[in-house]
Amino acid sequence: MEDRGYDDEGGAPLAGYAGIAGGFALGVAAYATVFRRLGRRVPDQVPPWDVLLLGTATFKVARLLSKDKVTGFLRAPFTRRVAEGEASEVMDQSRGGPARRAVGDLLSCPFCVGAWVAAGLTGYYAWSPRPARLVCAGLSAVTMADWLQYAWTGTQQAVEG
Repeated sequence: MEDRGYDDEGGAPLAGYAGIAGGFALGVAAYATVFRRLGRRVPDQVPPWDVLLLGTATFKVARLLSKDKVTGFLRAPFTRRVAEGEASEVMDQSRGGPARRAVGDLLSCPFCVGAWVAAGLTGYYAWSPRPARLVCAGLSAVTMADWLQYAWTGTQQAVEG
């Protein structure tokens, strides 16, 4: 049996992924160091309601960053648009060398970028819970509004169709 490496095509930018993962770990470590040195304390508990707010806000920001037409300018240096999706969403494909492709893979994947968004929002919540709740509530409201738009459109199509 032939050894093909990590993936069948041999094109996974593993070094780029490792760099991104290392950058993420360094960012978390730097945040934690500053957090501790300034005498901040991690909340003793995170109520389920706050987890729900953080989760829906993470979902919305991840979709905005990875799929929205308007944020295409952020992805453009690392991706190219390959298809139009529903509701102003787009499908992008990463491009370029290993590092550029790795960033493109991250930015075009809502699941991938969601981990970064969750880390940022969780760090914000740990630093300053009240304003973080407000920001997450606003983003969660947009998520709910999106679902209502889908429900409205679906109902309208069912009635007309």
